[in-house]
Amino acid sequence: MPLTARYSSLQGRTVFITGGGTGIGAGLVEAFVRQEAKVAFVDIAVEPSQALVARLRNEVKTPPLFLPCDVTDITALREAIAETHERLGNIGILLNNAANDERHATLEVSPDYWDERIAINQRSQFFAAQAVIPQMQALGGGSIINFGSVSWMLKQGGMAAYTMAKASVQGLTRSLARDFGRDNIRVNTIVPGWILTERQVTLWLNEKSDRERREGQCLDIRLQPEHIAAMALFLASDDSAGCTAQDFIVDAGWT
Repeated sequence: MPLTARYSSLQGRTVFITGGGTGIGAGLVEAFVRQEAKVAFVDIAVEPSQALVARLRNEVKTPPLFLPCDVTDITALREAIAETHERLGNIGILLNNAANDERHATLEVSPDYWDERIAINQRSQFFAAQAVIPQMQALGGGSIINFGSVSWMLKQGGMAAYTMAKASVQGLTRSLARDFGRDNIRVNTIVPGWILTERQVTLWLNEKSDRERREGQCLDIRLQPEHIAAMALFLASDDSAGCTAQDFIVDAGWT
């Protein structure tokens, strides 16, 4: 799916993306650099991230800045945001994309494993927002885009820590939108459906699950990172100036 919309308000803006090396995150990185934004992204997947930068370096005017970082390490996350600020200027757009939907049996979850799931899927979103908000205030506004999931809406089992963390994202979005709306900081949630990235296809897609997906969706399409990126570009741009505290579901009509 080619992205054809151009948003002039994104040109030259500094964008920070978590989990930008693969999957949905890589689609976000590519979409924003093609809008001529100044993009920095973090990921623990070093080789795919470096390969993404190398490919885009030959295709775009301003290639992205990759900073290796585990977002569960809040000190490292803050340092990556500070480095982005130093090198690219005040961050005006934050995309809290990093996540891990590893399956787990409820009766086998330990407190340490629970904390680990929360750290990647929930906690990093709050602390990334906390770190960029002063920069957005200095700019006179900004856009924070948190990432949820339809998994809890569909009552999906087998990963209760993940679905709980993702269900809480809407609460974070609404609280931040209320607290910082007077600073012209907009906060919204993108709620992806089943985006058939390489990881999803390899780990979870089979004949049964694909049949359930097709029966559940209203649209008989295979959702790709580009479908999420198209929504993210709109929510990051000035064209969505009246949108905040909202959930934007991109699931081909499954929920």
